Amino acid sequence: MLKIGVFGAGHLGRIHLRILKELNNHFDLVGFYDADQSTAIKVSEELGVKSFASAHELIQKVDCIDVVTPTFAHFDTASEAMRQRKHVFIEKPLAETMDEARKLVSLCHEADVKVQVGHVERFNPAFQAALPFFDRPMFIETHRLAQFNPRGTDVPVVLDLMIHDLDIILSVVKSRVKKVSASGVAVVSDSHDITNARLEFENGCVANLTASRISLKNMRKSRFFQKDAYISVDFLTKELEVVRMQDVEGEPDPFDIVLELGSGNSKKKILIDKPDLQEVNAIKEELLAFHEAIINNETPKVSVENGFDAMEVAHEILSKLKNSVNMF
Repeated sequence: MLKIGVFGAGHLGRIHLRILKELNNHFDLVGFYDADQSTAIKVSEELGVKSFASAHELIQKVDCIDVVTPTFAHFDTASEAMRQRKHVFIEKPLAETMDEARKLVSLCHEADVKVQVGHVERFNPAFQAALPFFDRPMFIETHRLAQFNPRGTDVPVVLDLMIHDLDIILSVVKSRVKKVSASGVAVVSDSHDITNARLEFENGCVANLTASRISLKNMRKSRFFQKDAYISVDFLTKELEVVRMQDVEGEPDPFDIVLELGSGNSKKKILIDKPDLQEVNAIKEELLAFHEAIINNETPKVSVENGFDAMEVAHEILSKLKNSVNMF
């Protein structure tokens, strides 16, 4: 059993603490650290988990840590843990700056520890079910819209919301980004609240991403278009729809949906698949994957390099936004 400590007891930190208590066959939850003493006392009493007065003390007592602090504190906590050869789970984004992110990647390899980044949508059951259907998608469209919540506005919407979709897209396309364009506006905060970005990949794929944190309704949907197939992943409702086309041989069944393509009288049959998906807790799944990577000495499913790549594209989008005109 791995001894683990949690850093950060805010909204997401509390969720992690509760889940780690449930995973008591995999993790021994030693305690947590939060810089806000009043929060630490409250959460300790509420969840029955020991609060440590010192981050350094907690790091010394565990095998691995779970970093759920605000982004600005990621580097200090994770780097100290890695220097003490502790494995690290760290929420997205990996760090506050690209320089910090590079140092964390380097430290990970120097210390020979496992570092997993909390891109939780990788463990969404709808995305997991879609994986066998992906075959070189060439156009991708994503919408990640959220109602306004002051929590998270310490970073631009690109690093708060869009980075989820950047990680998903990079994991599916597996090609280098050759061109980035973006525009966005700040409406209620000091950073961009709505952003649209276009990514062009070396293999010809194009991805169009929209993220907003001031929408009237929530939406987390991605659509993937590839040869003879359309794949729709709804991360919010955890639903998957796959529409495929197959060549028709002979006479089609009268109940088939058939497209007449016109050229040479060719026909395509439309197959629509909407599988029933098992409800899972994606945060629990990613923490179990972290445990598995450590125990089996495997590369984490969302590695430190994956976290760095998503962050690098996110920062390139941010650099493009500096040149966009704020219309509000």
